[in-house]
Amino acid sequence: MFVAINYITCRDSYRERFEELMTSRKGAIDKMDGFRRMQVLRPNGEDQSYLIMSEWDDEASFKAWTKSEAFIEGHKRGFADLEQARKRGEEDPMTSRFCTYEVIAR
Repeated sequence: MFVAINYITCRDSYRERFEELMTSRKGAIDKMDGFRRMQVLRPNGEDQSYLIMSEWDDEASFKAWTKSEAFIEGHKRGFADLEQARKRGEEDPMTSRFCTYEVIAR
């Protein structure tokens, strides 16, 4: 099994919008070959990053997702928010740091 974790840090003014995006997602990822499940975790402690964890059968399935039309569709609203902030000369409302993992024990 393969796990991808996206660490998303939002400006305070964007947190509600980010959660709206996550809770109203279109589920494009759900139809991808090799996809198992996804969880979005809200921070409760000192680290203020949201975690988006997706589980896959293998790395190849995950990479196919990141290059798919479904990926673009699934991220379209967030990308539009970033573009609008940049057009207004503002800082990005959210930043992302991505890591991948191979599961070695369960």
